[in-house]
Amino acid sequence: MTLPLAHRIAVSFPALRHRDFTLLWIGQLLSFAGSRMQTAAILWHVSLLAAPGRKAIALGLVGAVQVVPIIAFSMLSGVVADALDRRKVMLATQTVMALLAAALAALTFGGLRVAWPIYLLAALSSAAASFDGPARQALIPNLVPREHLASAIGLNTLMFQFASVAGPTLAGLLIAGPGLAWVYAVNAVSFLMVIAALLAMRARPRQATALPPTRITWAAAREGLRFVFAQPIVRSTMLLDFAATFFASATALLPIFAQDILHVGARGYGWLYAAPSVGAAVTGLVMAYAIDRIDRRGAVLLWSVAAYGAATVVFGLSHTFWLTLLCLAAVGAADTVSTVIRNIIRQLETPDELRGRMTGVNMIFFMGGPQLGELEARTVAQLFGAVASVVSGGLGCLVATAVVARREARLRQYRR
Repeated sequence: MTLPLAHRIAVSFPALRHRDFTLLWIGQLLSFAGSRMQTAAILWHVSLLAAPGRKAIALGLVGAVQVVPIIAFSMLSGVVADALDRRKVMLATQTVMALLAAALAALTFGGLRVAWPIYLLAALSSAAASFDGPARQALIPNLVPREHLASAIGLNTLMFQFASVAGPTLAGLLIAGPGLAWVYAVNAVSFLMVIAALLAMRARPRQATALPPTRITWAAAREGLRFVFAQPIVRSTMLLDFAATFFASATALLPIFAQDILHVGARGYGWLYAAPSVGAAVTGLVMAYAIDRIDRRGAVLLWSVAAYGAATVVFGLSHTFWLTLLCLAAVGAADTVSTVIRNIIRQLETPDELRGRMTGVNMIFFMGGPQLGELEARTVAQLFGAVASVVSGGLGCLVATAVVARREARLRQYRR
């Protein structure tokens, strides 16, 4: 890398000037790609093992065993992130997830014939991830100064979007080539990248506070809940997140649109499914570069969620493949803008000693919204049709955004 290029990267993405953050960012990029590979492989694996008439139920159980532990442990995991050394918590969770992926690889290499070990290991890995998430997100502000936190969050979102595109693609290549077991093996190795980054860190100590140290108790968990619901700007960003994902879960009905409305077949379905991730990845790159230049962040957040709902409405009404593709890319792009700004607001408005618990509470909104939203979308589609489900969901998102915008003046006026 030439010096001018390195200098341009440092100017455009100032969070990368900080060694510890850069180490963690690179490690997470590789690890998240591995995790997304494994998620895609598990679905494929379960579909192969399930009885022909029970595939839908078997695949639905995959989502259930992964989301239930995260919601169940979200409050406790936030307290752990605030009470213990966040780097050491991540070392423990990454090690556990690596061992679980290795166990899944070993079972698959040995010729796994039943699905229950996959469900069990997926649930245990999800439980470990529920403790990893709050520790990881609360650690980031300790790795960069406050003025570079927006850049760090933008880069993290970009990293996640790239991993979401690359992971399933690589999983498909490995499944078609060496086989399923190698996906799990590669994922196990990918966790070692984060572990190495954590061991190599010279992390700055958390800021000293006059408050007593956090203890791992339910009282500490309730303190986190009280903080979130006592801070209108933090609470409103979580409500926006929940409303958008609950009402506008458009991708849950993509197979119906591909087969019965657009008539584009499996290949067209693949393009439609990928469109939100592509839109999100491109926008993530722009946001990582431009986030420090956005002044009226509250207004941009509200407009991005409104754009998310509007793009969902047009997607539901469209009977043209290219217009649908463009709308889905716009959904991914708008979601990325809102995700980056929501995370920045929450991190900046939360004291360091409460960041883990705030993230734990947010996990309930972040995971609960999409899961309940998919159920809502499928129920409405069953009763009134897929088009009515998607259009009404997009309109619901717009109404919810308008209500939050009207009630939360501080969010509307929030600036850099």
